[in-house]
Amino acid sequence: MFYVSVFFQYMAQYMKTKLQYRADLLIEWLSDLMAQAVNLVFLLVVFGHTPLLHGWTRDEVLFIYGFFLVPYAVFGAFFNLWDFNERYIVQGEMDRVLTRPVHSLFQIILERMELESLLGAIPGLIIMAYASDRLALTFHWYDVFIFILFVIGGAFIYAGIFISLATISFFADARTSIMPMMYNISSYGRYPIDIYHRVIRYILTWVLPFAFVGVYPASYFLNRQEWYGYAFMTPAVGALFFVIAVMLWNAGVRRYRGTGS
Repeated sequence: MFYVSVFFQYMAQYMKTKLQYRADLLIEWLSDLMAQAVNLVFLLVVFGHTPLLHGWTRDEVLFIYGFFLVPYAVFGAFFNLWDFNERYIVQGEMDRVLTRPVHSLFQIILERMELESLLGAIPGLIIMAYASDRLALTFHWYDVFIFILFVIGGAFIYAGIFISLATISFFADARTSIMPMMYNISSYGRYPIDIYHRVIRYILTWVLPFAFVGVYPASYFLNRQEWYGYAFMTPAVGALFFVIAVMLWNAGVRRYRGTGS
């Protein structure tokens, strides 16, 4: 309960700060929206030249893309660690974090929180609604809870991978540039997995499981029964990768000797 209380106190202070600069908040959201629009236009251009993509229709791929945006928005809001190496290791702010009686990862997650990123889920939900109408999909009352579970699982997969990458900074003295490359790789999860070579499919499923963020869980709602087993593995994969990331983080913190070492 202590951590829950601290979380909501951080959130309240964050919202007060952001609402002081409403124009900046709006511009930031519009820039994210434009980036998503570019990806959407790309999909529409592809399907302007072919009616099917390895057996997937345009509306099915749009649904997958829309679904992908929701866990991605949750991840972007709470696990913004892209500059961890530069800010906390190189500049030495990790020393400050470790003087407080709260878990270091929890503190950094709160400090790097960007709740406005949650607005990125809105276009995803709109795209899903549009594609669902076009595909005449039907849903059950419990699908809402399954959707939430899949979204949390997908966000934890993202968090687990990027927290694990951040821990490299505890073991390597040099600045690392893996984060941007991994962000690019993660985009593969927003497309049907079977359009890729089997090696890439294996990597996106078991090594860097970004397929569990988009195509696998979305397949459940698209009634793609051949992927049901993978879809329901999403929460378990998310929990596994997040637990591994926290273990790596704890090991890295134990090794950390400060910016002057």
